Amino acid sequence: MTFSLLIGNKAYSSWSLRPWLLLKQFGIPFEETLVPLYGPESKEKLLAFSPAGKAPALRCDDSLVWDSLAIVEFVAERYPDLAIWPRDPAARALARSLAAEMHSGFTAMRGEFPTNFRRPPRPVGAPSPAAAADIARIDAAWRDARARFGSEGLFLFGAFSAADAMFAPVVCRFSTYVLDVSTQAQDYMRAIETLPAYREWVESGRAEPWVLEKFEQ
Repeated sequence: MTFSLLIGNKAYSSWSLRPWLLLKQFGIPFEETLVPLYGPESKEKLLAFSPAGKAPALRCDDSLVWDSLAIVEFVAERYPDLAIWPRDPAARALARSLAAEMHSGFTAMRGEFPTNFRRPPRPVGAPSPAAAADIARIDAAWRDARARFGSEGLFLFGAFSAADAMFAPVVCRFSTYVLDVSTQAQDYMRAIETLPAYREWVESGRAEPWVLEKFEQ
């Protein structure tokens, strides 16, 4: 079984970070293919890997999976011995619900605070009411998961899981734009930020030569 993962720019591609961080954190070997996004040849190169023409995408033998959450589920099925989702049924149900909520929601926060791993932390002003509601909901969700299932570790469900991989780009957003969150949320952010795999991604993103002005504020 050989995994090949297509990703976009590490400086900006939040969707790419999720499966990349999951594979790294669980020690699953994979080959990495990086296509810089929004360039004149980007679409052609993406389509050569996946018919969706987007990153991320994962090839495994004769299988092709695109979309970050679908990739997470694909990997979890092929590595049932790894606790990619929490083992406890109630914790697993919450983790999947939070991952899906992250996957499809929080559009106001995403739009106002784009992922940018190369940007030095500094505020850009108060969030809109819609973005503030997104931030408050995420903060509350993190605190709830930690209170109910996180007592045996530093992450949302104690040990690192797919839910943490899905929320890792939000940690970047909260930190980069110095958004106001609870002490418990800040503690969780530090746990993600100190992961060697997360640090590797950040450092690689900062070293990239491509600058996308649409994500710079």
